[in-house]
Amino acid sequence: MDEIEAGFEKIMQKIKDLQEKDAVLSEEARDNDAKLLRKMAETSRPIVKSVGLNMLKMGKQDTKGEIYDPAYYPAKMIVLGKTEPAAFRPDNPTKTITDQFCVLSEDGDFFELMYSFDGFLTDSYLNPIDTKRAIGSYGYDIMFMLYQAMHDYLKGEEALVESLEKVIGYVFGRSV
Repeated sequence: MDEIEAGFEKIMQKIKDLQEKDAVLSEEARDNDAKLLRKMAETSRPIVKSVGLNMLKMGKQDTKGEIYDPAYYPAKMIVLGKTEPAAFRPDNPTKTITDQFCVLSEDGDFFELMYSFDGFLTDSYLNPIDTKRAIGSYGYDIMFMLYQAMHDYLKGEEALVESLEKVIGYVFGRSV
């Protein structure tokens, strides 16, 4: 084997080693995705307090589709994702769900915000969920959306944001 072939073999081995390391790190990140999302939520609490919205809890709808006499949840929330609505609400099986969102509250808790509409009244149910279920129901998109919120609002925390960027890249299998 000449020098060129030996050098080529070393390069190919290095590429193979890096690919194996990448697969191991990516799998490790996926195995700990719920823990990562929980840590991200805890870190994001001040962000949600400052940029979150007071989501509609209940409101009446007029013939033009405008909401009047609204009531809002007291805690601010950010919407991280949307999914196909479940067949019915856990608090009342007679109510069908028209829209269903994954939200993060200012307390760092995840919820499914489920809206129902009966032709006159729009009301909702705030269903608490854990991070594993949130990822299972809404996918890794919610992690990416939370990362984007952190990226935009965590000024002065560049090291944290850079670290999260690397981990998110591994989870999604691409660079952010």
